[in-house]
Amino acid sequence: MTQPLIRTRLALLLLPLALALAAGGAQASDKKHNHEVARAALARGDVLPLTKILAIAAQRAPGEVIDVELEEDKGRMKYDLKILTKGGRVLELELDAKSGATLKLEED
Repeated sequence: MTQPLIRTRLALLLLPLALALAAGGAQASDKKHNHEVARAALARGDVLPLTKILAIAAQRAPGEVIDVELEEDKGRMKYDLKILTKGGRVLELELDAKSGATLKLEED
């Protein structure tokens, strides 16, 4: 399987996970609300689709994405990604959800 195909499948599998993780420890009704908020933000163009975020992450911190969260921090939407490098290190990458700009890249 080619790398772009793997990434696309991973993105399709992780999108519901990212939306669910954005809900945190909220109750079921809150989770549904958070999913709706995330979908509306995507429709408005306030956040990049996860497929694009994963492509950006692959350039900035190559490795396997093992966790993704979409969250709001001080009025700014961001994606938090944990990436396992080939060397076995875990990196934390924070990307601005609208622009894809790197907000933080550090070892977790």
